[in-house]
Formats: sequence, structure tokens, C-alpha cells
Amino acid sequence: MKALISAPICPLMTRPSRQCELGDEALFGMAVEVLEETLPGWYRVRTPYRYEDYAPADCLLFGEHNVQRWLSLPKRVVLKSICDVLSGPAVACFPLVTLTRGALVAPVREPDEKGWVRVELPDGREGYTKSSFLGEYYEKPAFDQEDALRSAIVNTALSYLGAHYRWGGKTPMGIDCSGLASMAYLLNGVVIWRDAGIKEGFPLHEIPRERMKPGDLLFFPGHVAVYIGGGEFVHSTAFPGSDGVVLNSLDPVHPRYRLDLDKGMTAVGSLF
Repeated sequence: MKALISAPICPLMTRPSRQCELGDEALFGMAVEVLEETLPGWYRVRTPYRYEDYAPADCLLFGEHNVQRWLSLPKRVVLKSICDVLSGPAVACFPLVTLTRGALVAPVREPDEKGWVRVELPDGREGYTKSSFLGEYYEKPAFDQEDALRSAIVNTALSYLGAHYRWGGKTPMGIDCSGLASMAYLLNGVVIWRDAGIKEGFPLHEIPRERMKPGDLLFFPGHVAVYIGGGEFVHSTAFPGSDGVVLNSLDPVHPRYRLDLDKGMTAVGSLF
């Protein structure tokens, strides 16, 4: 059985309780596989990237007809950090829902001359947002050319700069290290493992450190970063003085050099 994520951000908890560790976040419009009902109001679910945790029932939309209808619709992904879907095509209209980057909506028609696009939501409601807030929804790699895909991954990761650190987070409202890395790939049509490691069955493979290029992932004990070139990397860190998505360097003479990460790197992972 499948269900749709009907909340802007659905917490995926490590136990069926809100008083435990946040494992991940599933985003609006995602279809998840429902594995079992555990405690009243909680379901164990599996995401499309094969992550399993516990979702509160009030974040899920059930019904085979709802799921099949939604899956059949062409969709766009929210690329704006935060955007409203409004009741009408004007900024003064009431917000039906406020979405974050990574949420999915289904356009009903082409944008009007002012850039407003009418969209459908998973529960069948319709509203309006600006077409400039939306981007292509990729279910396969966004580019065939390696350099273009590497550049897109880097640019996506950089778009989260300044977001604060949230354990288990995956949006501009708060994101952790593996959330940043996985979203940089997912928004470009590549599914990698959600946690800070190279996992069998996913497309990343280890390469020598001297071969790393922009878009590759740098792994450390319990941590991951996106390499952007020139010795620099972007990552989400709770390191004192950072507390979010920042740039650091592997170059000892660079002002943002992180000695602990330079010396503590355990692997470089590449898609290529």
C-alpha cells in the first residue's frame, strides 16, 4: 500500500513517537510505501530512496485512487527555498499551503502573462504560485554530460547556503550533512543513500582522493560534504561557529581550512 506525503514536511522518526530522534524528512507530494501500522497514529514507511522510518498519520494521504491519480500527473518541483500556494493568482490571496524546496506540485495549465501558474495538490485542491518558483522534476539524471551534471549538483548544494543545521533535516528550514548531499543529487534526478556513507545498491562508488572533482562527496566519520572544486567543499555542520550550511577548505593556507576534516577524511564517493 502506498500513501502520499500531504504535509509540507513530514518528520520520519526513528521510533513511533515525536519524543525521539528525527531520522529523515519526507517532502510534500512524495509517494511512500506503507509497511505497517505500528502504534495508533503511526505508520512505518519506506521512501523511494529506500529509507525506512516512522511517519505520523496526519502527514499521510491514503487511498489508492488518490495515489494513482497523483502518480499519473506531470509534476514540477519547488526550487524556491520557501513558497506559498495561494487561493488565487494574486499576492493578497490566502495561502493554502507553504512549501519548501523539494516539494512536488502538478501544473494544471500554462503560466499566465504575469507568471502565475495554477497547480494541483496531492489532495486534489488547486491553487496558484509563481512559475519561477518551480523547476523540472527529474526522475533520471538531469544531464547526460558529466560536467553539466557535476555543475548542477554543486549549484544545488550551494543553494542551501545559510540554512541552519537540523539533525535529520532536508530543507532550507533546517538540514543536516547527508540531507544536503542527498538533496543535491535528488533534485538532479540521482538517488543516493540518505546517510553519510557509501551503501551497496546505490550509484556512488569510492575513488582515490587525488581524483576527486566537483560534485563528488567527501566522507568523514559520521559526516559528508559536497566537493565544489579548488579544495573547497560545502556542507551542513553543527561545528561551533558554523551551525549550518557553510563553505570550508582542504587547503591549509585557506582562511576556512578545517584541519579536522582534512586529516579525517575516510573516502571520496563519485557517481562517475
